Amino acid sequence: MDLVIVLRYRKAVTYGLHVLLGALEEHDTPTRYDVRFATTPEATAEEIEAALARAPRVLVLWSFYSPDAEALAAELATIRSKVDSPRVRHVAGGVHATAEPVQTLDAGWDVAAVGEGETTLLALVDAGGDPTGVPGLVYRDATGAVVKTGRPARLPLDTFRGFSLRWQRFNALEITRGCLYSCRFCQTPFMFSARFRHRSVHNVRWHVDQMRAKGLRDVRFITPTALSYGTDGEEPNLAAVEELLATCKEGIGPAGRVFFGSFPSEIRPEHVSREALRLVRKYCANTNIIVGAQSGSDRILDAAKRGHGVEEVKRAARLGIAEGFTINVDMIFGMPGEDPSDVEASLSLARELADLGARIHAHTFMPLPGTPWRDAPPGEVDPATISAVDRLSQRGSLYGHWRKQQDHASRLATAARQYPRPGRSRTLPILADPPGDL
Repeated sequence: MDLVIVLRYRKAVTYGLHVLLGALEEHDTPTRYDVRFATTPEATAEEIEAALARAPRVLVLWSFYSPDAEALAAELATIRSKVDSPRVRHVAGGVHATAEPVQTLDAGWDVAAVGEGETTLLALVDAGGDPTGVPGLVYRDATGAVVKTGRPARLPLDTFRGFSLRWQRFNALEITRGCLYSCRFCQTPFMFSARFRHRSVHNVRWHVDQMRAKGLRDVRFITPTALSYGTDGEEPNLAAVEELLATCKEGIGPAGRVFFGSFPSEIRPEHVSREALRLVRKYCANTNIIVGAQSGSDRILDAAKRGHGVEEVKRAARLGIAEGFTINVDMIFGMPGEDPSDVEASLSLARELADLGARIHAHTFMPLPGTPWRDAPPGEVDPATISAVDRLSQRGSLYGHWRKQQDHASRLATAARQYPRPGRSRTLPILADPPGDL
């Protein structure tokens, strides 16, 4: 055995880890390796200790979002206090490591993986765990100097499997990576590039066939904007969407179900049309749809570069409800530059949508690393807004972790002040459960 790979396996980031395993299982490498899963800090320490007795090198793979970085750094310190060795390398990947690699190193990790992780992991395994010269990594050399090996290649999504057959790890299937809508609060377009890369219908069908053969019944998709499947621009390609949904429905069989435009993906409001909604109803099982609104103020939407206005949100909700769907609308409170009139506009929109029968999925603005608004003040929700939001919640018209996100936002802002972004340099952003990140 040359190498043992220990995955710090957390529910919040399983999609991305499964994609890496899917790439690894097809890779021909001279390195003899084993993969172990650790679901707790204690199990991670135990797996590392066992691996040191079996192999000369151990890689511990971590992936996390920015709000989780501080807690996981504390977990890493605990694990190192139990078992540590120069033969062990802790590698952090995902959206936070991509956006803040030096901060990640200073928090205790040995290596930060930047960008898409499939080719990086394969090269790292080929090298027996040695990061020297492997693209997509940031680490410190023996003198303490930061070494950056450059971005890894961005390959077509069909290049790698979307889940792992060898290790029997399945998940919603990533059908689109990257996003041309460069919203200033979102990490996705800045990490994966501001363009779409789609998995082909043929490749999607192969995955669905494998799922059915394994007895799985539900097909879900990971995509930043569901109705952008198959297009290179802003206009939906409904013929491509129908081809995708039809082959998935056929592939999963009469006992299976297809979900589209619901968790873990959403639909942009300007893409909602009767034709699109009827495609979802024809081929899919979901009776709810997630629509991204983010604000009830046209001024704030314009500042955030959302690419749509408030009227498109109202129209989408009305159409969706008329077609028999439950509409869940994402909204962010405490956006940068909000004044009282913007706050009231958002509350007014939330109340109007609730009266129509929609539900509001409430968030508090977080200055996420890698986004243009990284250095913006953390989102704060004033007492009057909290009261209004609570009333909607009591009606059953609003849900979400917006209170917890206020605390996350403050912590992110503190970290950003400790690691100021130099000049006006371009930054890298991040995705919700970022598939393909190491």
